[in-house]
Amino acid sequence: MDHSTSLLRLIFLALGAALVLLIVRSAFRLPRGIDTPTTSLFDDATAGSSCTRFAPWGCRQADRIKQEQKPKPEPPSHENDVPLHPLDPLTVTEINRARELLRAHPPFASSPSSMFVHSLALDEPDKPVVLSWRKGADPLPPRRAVAVVRFRGEAFVLAIDLASGAVTPLPAPASGYPTMTMDEQVSLCYAPFSDPAFNATVQRHGVRMSDVACLPISLGWYGPTEENRRLIKIQCFSAEGTANFYMRPIEGLTVLLDMDTREVIRISDRGGGIPIPPAANTDYRYARHMQEDVGGDQTTSRSEAGFQKVRAPSMEPGPSSGPGVELVDGHTVRWGGWEFHLKADARAGMVVSRARVQDPGTGAHREVLYKGMASELFVPYMDPTEAWYFKTYMDAGEYGFGLQAMPLVPLNDCPRHARYLDGVFVAADGRPYVREKMICVFERYAGEVAWRHSESPITGMDIRESRPKVTLVARMVASVANYDYIMDWEFQMDGLVRIKVGLSGILMVKGTAYSHLREARENEDTHGTLLSENVIGVIHDHYVTFRLDMDVDGADNNSFVRVEMARQETAPGESPRRSYLKATRHVARTEKDAQVRLKLYDPAEFHVVNPTKKTRVGNPVGYKLVPAGTAASLLDPEDPPQKRGAFTNNQIWVTPYNKSEEWAGGLFVYQSKGEDTLATWSERDRPIENKDLVLWYTLGFHHIPCQEDFPIMPTVSSSFDLKPVNFFESNPILKQRPTKEDDLPICSATAV
Repeated sequence: MDHSTSLLRLIFLALGAALVLLIVRSAFRLPRGIDTPTTSLFDDATAGSSCTRFAPWGCRQADRIKQEQKPKPEPPSHENDVPLHPLDPLTVTEINRARELLRAHPPFASSPSSMFVHSLALDEPDKPVVLSWRKGADPLPPRRAVAVVRFRGEAFVLAIDLASGAVTPLPAPASGYPTMTMDEQVSLCYAPFSDPAFNATVQRHGVRMSDVACLPISLGWYGPTEENRRLIKIQCFSAEGTANFYMRPIEGLTVLLDMDTREVIRISDRGGGIPIPPAANTDYRYARHMQEDVGGDQTTSRSEAGFQKVRAPSMEPGPSSGPGVELVDGHTVRWGGWEFHLKADARAGMVVSRARVQDPGTGAHREVLYKGMASELFVPYMDPTEAWYFKTYMDAGEYGFGLQAMPLVPLNDCPRHARYLDGVFVAADGRPYVREKMICVFERYAGEVAWRHSESPITGMDIRESRPKVTLVARMVASVANYDYIMDWEFQMDGLVRIKVGLSGILMVKGTAYSHLREARENEDTHGTLLSENVIGVIHDHYVTFRLDMDVDGADNNSFVRVEMARQETAPGESPRRSYLKATRHVARTEKDAQVRLKLYDPAEFHVVNPTKKTRVGNPVGYKLVPAGTAASLLDPEDPPQKRGAFTNNQIWVTPYNKSEEWAGGLFVYQSKGEDTLATWSERDRPIENKDLVLWYTLGFHHIPCQEDFPIMPTVSSSFDLKPVNFFESNPILKQRPTKEDDLPICSATAV
């Protein structure tokens, strides 16, 4: 064999290897145009790809990013941040310090690469320490961290003293597993591709491997066969022709996977005869609509392209209509008499702490809320079939609600004048990375009225008094795969706090052979709504349980009062009236006294009061919870998903303060049995009168999808309020001045 023949064979072998590599790489991508703007402090700049380990659900090739994205400014590294408040999150330096201590701690020191960090966060100082701390007068309390790690299949919970270097084991839950890391969520999407049987199954559905996009789906807990092994189910979609691959499921294909070994345990394919839904009319991107509507002619105006001409009104108040937002030391927000600490959290998303409001009479800042956050989300789908029954997500405890928070879009998610906070989180190897623009804070004037009165002409008094309502909003958005959760904490100058959840994003849909309802069999349960050809939107619920550590005018003397309203019959001859409404106050003595299932014809108000503090006329000062979003779970209490989500059995719970009771679904939620939930804690029936209280409220949504939810949902939202009740001596914004013409911004054309 001559040298030229050998050289040709070598060239052909090299080209063949490159082609195989290209095919494999193309199989592990999501559709074009999906951005993953998360940065790591240890990305390998020489890797030749912008594919990051922290990109949610997958990644794509660097050359396509270069074609579709403009260069972005270098994101902040936060490497020089220092803590300035006892509740400030761990800094980059502190995370690196904690990582070093963990890697040197036995048994991890024997094989540091076998240690995986599932969470690493500030171990907040004890509450009395934080309450007594004064900026400028006191040093910061000792900084500590708490870590959840897995090492060779075993989970550990550890306290880390960042100053002394001491690492102390803490008790770990008896069942369940820690929150998945972003690293493994991404890698699990790729794992099935190494299995020949999976590849053959996909191809039988007529989907090219280069178009496959897969998602890791938590599988809940349904019995002993799922114990002692971390398992997950993978389901896949076709990304051909659209960025909205969620609308193109490979229906019935479910892969059971071992999360630790990446072994494919079982492949279930119940989708025979169900086509992949068409890609037409599913893409939601602005640029794609422009191309489709104008036939690719980018010179055509937007109005010619069929876009609505209505401009979104400004969310911005005039220059003199509000007191302005102060962001002090990176995490302390001051506005309109309010002061609170704000930070990002990998599990809860956004945490509001030390919320205090200024009393207009005394000028003093009075305690309202020590700590508020979304503790858990429960999203059960209502389809009992093989490919759907297990879809009962716990988004905070299984996926990390904060880990899924995406950078906010200026001018669309938040107005021009918004201030932004980044999140600094921890990868599986313990290194820090930055989630940019995770939270925004801004003033908002939405055209609402703060208070008003116009005197009737019959009085002869020409009085028309009205005040605009300007509020402060702290916002984050978590994109948990298909769904987008918009979380707002809105603070008003009258002392009210409104906590709002908006649902948008994309439905989780089911493929079907039907393209019209007339094709369905009579009385057939499709478990949802036919949204488009071959697409069913499956019925589901959303529950968001909030933990609200109330400190109404102090921490140690709060009580929960149910003010019940009932019909009272009048006595014979007492009045021309036969009945009236009577309010009766009941102070809850124990936890079970305070469990509330809301009923329309059994109304009540729900107050947290401080009986040791009274107004000048003798009323105990307080705040009341004003419920809304009152959808309640209709599942059987013994149904395995509901046992895990038992914290939704009531809309309201009250527990005595316990630092360790933060997560309504338990510390370890993944594959848990429901043994360590808010419902089990509350069964202890502990005393709660005149105590430091934690109020829990579940905001609920039933969602029967409709065609307007296709291919992407308009936002639907609900909220509940924490409203002062006898907290102030009188209307706290009585002296708010009206807006005048010269308060409004003046716009002038800029010379060209």
